[in-house]
Amino acid sequence: MALLPFTHKDSDVDVTCSNDFGNLKTHGPEQRYLSPTTGTCRKLVVQAVTPSGKFEVAIKDHTNQTNKLAIWLLTNCPIRRWIFFKWILIALWFAVKLLFPIVFFLVALYFNFNDDSEDTESSFNIGYYKPYLRQFQGQLWAARSRMEHSSRVKEAVEMNTRTHASYPRILMIHTPNGWVQCADRDIIIQTRFIAISFRRDDVVSRGPGEKKEMAEFIDEVRATVLGQQFDAYWLDLECIGETPSEKSLDVYCMADVYRRAEMTLIMLGRAASGENRCWRSWGARVWTFPEALLSSRLCYKFRDREEVKPLSLFELANLAYAHSDDEQAIVHAYGGKDPLERLERLTLLKKAIWRRATASLPIASGPPLPPKLDMIGRGPVTGEEYKPYRAERVYALMGFFEHRIQPTHEEDDLCALARLSMANDNDRITERMVSMFPSTTTPGACWYADNDIYEANLWDILPEIQVAGVTQNGALVLDGCRAAAIRWKDFPDVSCATEYSLGRRIVGSIPYFSWPFIVIGLAIIWQTISRTGGIVFISVGVLLLILSPPLLLFGQSGRIVTAQPWLIGVKGVIDREKVESHLYGGTIGRFARMVPFPRMYFTPSGSPFSKPERLVIRRGSDKQYEYAKEQGQSGPDAGHMYTLIDTYSSTMYYFRAERPPTVCIFTGREGGLGRFVLCSEKCKENELHKEMVLRMPTEISQRMELCGWVALG
Repeated sequence: MALLPFTHKDSDVDVTCSNDFGNLKTHGPEQRYLSPTTGTCRKLVVQAVTPSGKFEVAIKDHTNQTNKLAIWLLTNCPIRRWIFFKWILIALWFAVKLLFPIVFFLVALYFNFNDDSEDTESSFNIGYYKPYLRQFQGQLWAARSRMEHSSRVKEAVEMNTRTHASYPRILMIHTPNGWVQCADRDIIIQTRFIAISFRRDDVVSRGPGEKKEMAEFIDEVRATVLGQQFDAYWLDLECIGETPSEKSLDVYCMADVYRRAEMTLIMLGRAASGENRCWRSWGARVWTFPEALLSSRLCYKFRDREEVKPLSLFELANLAYAHSDDEQAIVHAYGGKDPLERLERLTLLKKAIWRRATASLPIASGPPLPPKLDMIGRGPVTGEEYKPYRAERVYALMGFFEHRIQPTHEEDDLCALARLSMANDNDRITERMVSMFPSTTTPGACWYADNDIYEANLWDILPEIQVAGVTQNGALVLDGCRAAAIRWKDFPDVSCATEYSLGRRIVGSIPYFSWPFIVIGLAIIWQTISRTGGIVFISVGVLLLILSPPLLLFGQSGRIVTAQPWLIGVKGVIDREKVESHLYGGTIGRFARMVPFPRMYFTPSGSPFSKPERLVIRRGSDKQYEYAKEQGQSGPDAGHMYTLIDTYSSTMYYFRAERPPTVCIFTGREGGLGRFVLCSEKCKENELHKEMVLRMPTEISQRMELCGWVALG
C-alpha cells in the first residue's frame, strides 16, 4: 500500500530554530519535536519494535513495577525452568515492594502531610492530552481578514475591483470604417456581441507564417460574426489588455464576458482532420468550462465549413467530454438534467479544470503539475510581451464562485486556490482538504488533496477549523485547532479506573495486609505476650505474601472505564497483548478468569489497515495485526509502519508514514468519526507536515487543548 511516493531527506547542514520567546537555537538536521512539558526543541527518540538507527530505542514503559513482578512470578515456574534462585530473589523484591506503600503511609501520617496546593501537572494529565505548544510566528503572505497584514504586493486596481462586471472592458465593433477596438462604456453596454472560444493549436502553427495565419483566423471570425447578424465580438487575441494591470483585470472578469455575451461561438479546427479530434482538442483546454457553461447560448463552426450550428449542453457533453464521467456530470448539472449540490459541482469542476492543464482526459492523481497551457485560447506564446499566469487553472475556476481573487504572477495554483477558498468562506474547500489524505502527497503543499484514501468526497467533510491565511511557502495557517502531542520515547504510567467491584477491591487490598500481620507477629513474640499467637500472625502474613501475586492482579483487573488521555507512538507493528502489558501491567493470558476481556481494541475503520468484525457488536478485527505486519515486512511500506495507541478510547491504529508524527490535530468530522491529522514538525520553517490522517472517535477531541495558529505546509 504505497501512500507516500516521496521521501524526506535531511540535510547535513545545521538548523536554527526559535522558541515562542524568540530565543534562537542551533541543532543538527535530525528530526525534532517540541517538548509539551518544557516548550523546548528536542531530539526525537522513537521506541521501536525492532530498533535500528541512532535515535531508535527498544520499547520500555513506566508501568507499576509491582504488577510486573507479580506477572513474572505467575508466568514463570521456578522448578520447570531451573530458575529457582532467580525466582526467590524476585519474590523477595516483590515482597519488599509491597512494604513501600505501608511505609509511605506511616511516614505521611506521622508528619501529618497535608498539601492543599493543586498539583498542576497531575491534574492536567488526568483530563487532557499533552498539549502542542508551538504557534505560528511569521507573517502571512495572504490573509483572510483585511485587518491582518499581508506581505503580498497588491496592485492598485485590485483594491477597487468589483466582484462581477456587467460588461467587457473592450469589444471589437464593426463600423462604416471597418472593425475598431472600442473601450467606450456607453457604447459597450448597448452593444450585443458574440464571445469567441477557440484553441490556438487549431488556428496557427509555429513558424514564420504564424502572424499570417492569425490574421486569416481573425478575418474568419469577423465574417462569421457578421453572418450571424452581429456587429461586435470579443476575442482574447484582440481584447486582452497590454499592461499587467489591464491583463489582470481582464482575466478577473473573464467569466462575466461569457455571461454577458448573447452567444458563444466555438471555433473548431478543420473537420477534414476528424471532427472527434477537433472536439477533443478544444475540450482539453483550461478555459473550456467557464466559456461553455456560463454562456446563455452556444454554437459551433468548423474552419473548413461555412455552416454555424447551435449546440446544447447535452450535445456538448457527448461531443467534447464523451470519455469522462465527471465532465458529463458537470455539463448535465448546468443543463438542469441532473442537479448537483453546489460543493459537489465545484469539486468536479476543479478536478476537470485541473485535468485540462495537462491536456489529457485520464484522471491525474496528486497535486497539480506546473501549467502547460497558457491563458484562454492562446497556447504557448513566443516573445517577451506575454507572461502566462502560473495559477491559470484557478483563475478559470473562480468564474463559478461568488467572490473572486485578483490574478497575479506571483502565486502558483495552490496559493491561488487557498486565496479563492478564503474569499468564499461558505464553501471552505481548503479546510476540507486539510482533513483528507490523498493517495499521493507532496512535501511542498501537504494540505492539498484531490482524493482521499478513505474514499470520502470533499463535501463529506465537516471542517472544524478555519484557514487564517497563507504563508510565503504556500503553507496554510490554521485557526481553531485542537492539538495533542504524541509520545514516542516510551510508555508512560497511565492512570486508569476500572468498573466498580466490591469483591475485586477487597481482594486487591489483601496483599497489603501481609506485612502488618508479620510485624504484629514479631512484636507479639518480642514482647513475650504469646509465642503461639505471634507464630500464627507471622504464618498468616507469609501465606498472604505467597498469595499476593494473583490477589493483587485480580484486584486490578476488570474492564477499564476511563483512562488518562495519552497518544503513544511505536515504530513498527506491535500486537495488542504487548501494548496492554506495557500500559496496564498485562492481561495474563494464561489466567482468563482474572481478565476475561481485552483492555485495548483495534479500530474497525480508523486507518487504511483497519478491518472490521462482521458481528453484532462493532469492533475491529484482530486480523489487521497480521495484515499490517505483513505489509510492513516487504514492499514500499517496509520500515515505514507505525502504531498509535490512544489510551482514552483504548484503541490501536496501524498506519504508514514517512516520518514519525509528533502532533495530532483535530480538523473535522466525516462519517460519524473525527478526522485527526498526524503531523511531523519542521522547526526551521515553523510548520507542520501532514504524515497521515486517522479516523478517531470525535469525543476525544474534547480532551485536546485548543492551540493558537499553526502552519500546515
